Amino acid sequence: MEETSDPPMANTDANRVEVIGPQFCAPYAIDLSIIKKVMTLKDGAFQVLDVNENVVFSVKDMVFSLRERRVLVEGDGTPLVTFQQKLLSAHNRWQAFRGEGTYPKQLLFSVKKSELLQFMKTKLYVYLDTNTKEEVCDFKIEGSWMEKSCFIYASNYTEIAKMHKKRTASSMLVGKDNFGVIVSANVDFAFIVALIVILDEINEE
Repeated sequence: MEETSDPPMANTDANRVEVIGPQFCAPYAIDLSIIKKVMTLKDGAFQVLDVNENVVFSVKDMVFSLRERRVLVEGDGTPLVTFQQKLLSAHNRWQAFRGEGTYPKQLLFSVKKSELLQFMKTKLYVYLDTNTKEEVCDFKIEGSWMEKSCFIYASNYTEIAKMHKKRTASSMLVGKDNFGVIVSANVDFAFIVALIVILDEINEE
């Protein structure tokens, strides 16, 4: 299949990316581990740990829902973002709303595939809520799902985060996927985690 041309990128400030909240923008690079329990039906299938193995975030499913819906919560259980698949979308698209609830109101951003069918390579476009025309995209996600790696870019392909697969003895024994994520300084790491969870959801489909 011939690849569609990329939309241009918005001239966002790659030195300061704040989407979910300023408290998630550290003045130094953040190293996180995202653990996905691949053999569980319980809430909190995703856990996000810092370098000291403290739980920073987790992701829970909204079980009784007409569509796929996930909630990103802080380590203390405070809900931050609800993301759900948009129905009847030409490209597979997810939307992220502030807070938790059946009908969240404040749209933060949306993510869509560059093409409906993607195989060896993954490419996603991210649009902030203020970007209503979507003539340019605010961020791009590119990588190889087969290799479990990706890069997240702001304007002019400035890298703001990268993910790689971690292979450990414990992850193979207990049925877990373990991803390492490095987020650049002054970049909203809650936003980056939300993007990676959406990336996982889109590729699992």
